[in-house]
Amino acid sequence: MYAVIRRYEGVTDPAEAGRLVDEGFVPILRRVPGFVSYYWVDAGDGVMVSTSVFEDRAGADESVVKAADFVRENLASLLPSPPQVTAGEVVAAG
Repeated sequence: MYAVIRRYEGVTDPAEAGRLVDEGFVPILRRVPGFVSYYWVDAGDGVMVSTSVFEDRAGADESVVKAADFVRENLASLLPSPPQVTAGEVVAAG
């Protein structure tokens, strides 16, 4: 498995960002080949973190492109700073 974690800072409206991600982005991600799971977390203080898990790196790489497109087209005013992106192979899971 392969995971991608994105950390967004300076989120102006976490509730609205969560709604848009849930209604608009999650359905897009579910169609990416190898999709396993996705979580969007409100970490407080204007920080939100997403975690995507895929069966392989190809799906994870595709999710990065789709996330960038979705943010640019739908969330730019709510997520003013580019995310810190961390990706890698899952070496342990519970």
